[in-house]
Amino acid sequence: MMKIIYTILFCLLVLPTASANELPDLGDISARVLSPLQEQAIANQIMRDVMRSNQVVSDPEINDYVQNLGYRLAANGPDKRQQFNFFVVQDNTINAFAMPGGVIGIHTGLILAANNESELAGVVGHEIGHVVQRHLARMLAQQQQDTLINLASLGLALLAARSNPQLGSGAMTAASAGAVQKQLDYTREHEREADRVGLQILDSAGFDTRGMPDFFNTMLKSSRFVDGSAPSFLRTHPLTTERITDVKNRVESMPYRQVPDSQEFQYVRAKLRATHGSAAQAVTYFRESIRERRFSNEAAEQYGLGLALMRNNNLEAASTQVEWLRKNAPRHPYIETFAAKLLVAQREAEAAGKQYAQALNQFPNHRALAYGYAEHFLAKGQPDLALKLIEEKQPAYPDDPYFYELKSQAYTMQGKNLLRHQAQGEAYYRRYNLQGALEQMDLAARANDGDFYQQSIVEARLNQLKLMALEPKKEGFFN
Repeated sequence: MMKIIYTILFCLLVLPTASANELPDLGDISARVLSPLQEQAIANQIMRDVMRSNQVVSDPEINDYVQNLGYRLAANGPDKRQQFNFFVVQDNTINAFAMPGGVIGIHTGLILAANNESELAGVVGHEIGHVVQRHLARMLAQQQQDTLINLASLGLALLAARSNPQLGSGAMTAASAGAVQKQLDYTREHEREADRVGLQILDSAGFDTRGMPDFFNTMLKSSRFVDGSAPSFLRTHPLTTERITDVKNRVESMPYRQVPDSQEFQYVRAKLRATHGSAAQAVTYFRESIRERRFSNEAAEQYGLGLALMRNNNLEAASTQVEWLRKNAPRHPYIETFAAKLLVAQREAEAAGKQYAQALNQFPNHRALAYGYAEHFLAKGQPDLALKLIEEKQPAYPDDPYFYELKSQAYTMQGKNLLRHQAQGEAYYRRYNLQGALEQMDLAARANDGDFYQQSIVEARLNQLKLMALEPKKEGFFN
């Protein structure tokens, strides 16, 4: 899927040739090529498409895990000012990709293919390396403003192309096959730079640096046995034995460390596996794995089986898995969320409410539990309690659009139109939909059912959004 957007990109671009053996000084060229404001405008457009795509994973536990991993790695990178947005694509191919403005996508297939957390972190660190080395900005070195506008408007065309193959086909024929093939991927020098930066990030963040060459080597070996079976990552990130050797040599000069996987890594992989294929196939996979002892973490495997059973509507058997986890595994918010969702599926509303309350008492900032408890109140027709909960939990996640959407639902149930549209406007803003935010805030200003204080806040916010809408136009970008 990344091949589509890179084909479009490289049909527009002329790649500069890199010849330095060490990391280049990017200060002057990156500023000339793409200003921070321009890059952020492109990133916002891409993120708007990400938010609208049904190919992007919306599960809060999976997203929180990947974002926390990404931010941990980025915090140990060389550019502390660079902003990042990490998201997960529902795609079984082994791939990850970086785009302008620090937008990094990770395929579910990559998470499942990683043998340990350090391997996954190695790939993410590599993508961060592409961003901080400004590889995409350097590719744009010869381009004019209109090319940047076209890039921003394309956004995540690669995701749209998954449901519309004709779109991808049209993009592939936009230039001659020879030009596309020549400019399709990152240069080898860019890949070596990303390896070096990513490896240093991996080490500074406390992971096992062997994770990077181990994962690259595994992918390279697995693709040798079947024609055309190379993982997507290898097609968009040219991998050679020389690159692997270079990384291995660098690893040998670093301190050796053994790093156990986090429980979240194990649970996220089990959750993804539980949604893979049909529900019956997922149940069979976990039962066979447990029976044959083919696992590195039994609690995660039992957790995955429970999720697969619930997905297969075998709720009684899923309840048995909750009991096993309660007896044999340390308490964990993922288990508590699973238990609460199971009670909801069993239509045990009162028990589900108690479960959410008890779990949030122990894990007060776990986003999935807060979502579930607010949804529980709304389902019971208790918007007052939903709003009270959201006001308590939202400060920990001020940029979370779903909390605002839940608030909008609650205000709708209360018949409060100003607050309803205001909350929905803030949700759109946090989904990078500035036009939608403007429309909702305008409706809020016209509602006339709020007090003076509420009306003043809405009007001030509306004016602020209008000014924001003008900024991209000043820079030659649209919103």
